[in-house]
Amino acid sequence: MSIEDLVELSRYFGKNPDYVLAGGGNTSWKEDKTLFVKGSGMALADAAPDSFVKMDREALGRIWEKSYPESSAVDPNGSRRESAVLADMMSARTPGEESKRPSVETLLHDIMPFDFVVHLHPAMVNGLTCSRRGEDAMKEIFGEEPIWIPSINPGYVLSKTVKTAMDACYARHGKPAAIIFLQNHGVFVGDNSARGIKEKYGEIMHKIGAWIKRRPDFSDEQRVSSGTATVAQMPEPIEEIIKVLSELAGFSVFMQAGETAALIKDRDSFTPVSSAFTPDHIVYAGSDPLFTEANTGAALREAWKNHADKTGRNPRIVAVQGLGVFGAAASEKAALLALNLFKDAVKVAVYSESFGGPLFMTQDKIDFINNWEVERFRAGVSAK
Repeated sequence: MSIEDLVELSRYFGKNPDYVLAGGGNTSWKEDKTLFVKGSGMALADAAPDSFVKMDREALGRIWEKSYPESSAVDPNGSRRESAVLADMMSARTPGEESKRPSVETLLHDIMPFDFVVHLHPAMVNGLTCSRRGEDAMKEIFGEEPIWIPSINPGYVLSKTVKTAMDACYARHGKPAAIIFLQNHGVFVGDNSARGIKEKYGEIMHKIGAWIKRRPDFSDEQRVSSGTATVAQMPEPIEEIIKVLSELAGFSVFMQAGETAALIKDRDSFTPVSSAFTPDHIVYAGSDPLFTEANTGAALREAWKNHADKTGRNPRIVAVQGLGVFGAAASEKAALLALNLFKDAVKVAVYSESFGGPLFMTQDKIDFINNWEVERFRAGVSAK
């Protein structure tokens, strides 16, 4: 085994949109006392040997021996704790790696006792983890060996929760858990070979897929980007909205499909995708999509302003009743990322129908991600 195996494994999943979008997901490989883990915000599809941060495992282990500040009334999100843990994690980089920033899930990769660990957020998997019957359905599909982690803020607290659950699982079964499902997040898979990782993910997708009653259909999807000649060929309301959103945000992309048309018939129809399912959806598409009946430039400007005043952020997804969905951001890449992650959210909502219906992140979890410096850094790297 070598770093080349890790690169190949990362590209294998990173190039498949059924498994990975944008800078989502992370991978790692352990060699003796060293952990090679993906750098924050780096795309798995573009993995190269220098995409990974070389970490000192002994230094990472010492993090568990320390005490960190608890959340409090003046620091409800535990910002002081997360900053302190991040500083210690950065100190665990080996000499020469100081210019790189390791994945926020580094501690989780380190504590899973497998040579390879791959953490992904496939829409089909999140149809399960972001559903009302997620945990019960997981047990029905996979039995008692995988671990289910209830929704919890990423970072140190999540790592600590997983560590406790892994210890309990080992006590029950006499072997480490190789699959860990995270509610409103994704799944971790560990194995001592790259082939084993691929086989486990294939099995996960096959087993969940067998329970899916309806699959999203984007076969008729159409997109138009601002600044292209095809904008002038669009119906007048859509052309005007593309231009207005480009002025407000910098760039916009229009998407139309039968699957989304059903969601934008009215405000109630939009409910299944009206909030955030996972941290990735917040990072790239925002936590507060704007649904509006406004179909003129003036009305849209007013709706945009009211939404921004209410949430404190400009929307990155604008759904206009009866017309379509628009990604809006400062650059073409960021607007496309927003639209791609919204499309992923639609898939999650559809898959979740097979497991009791969609379950969004709670508002406190959404607020944590919106205010977490780690995720702002990741979004900035991915949008470049």
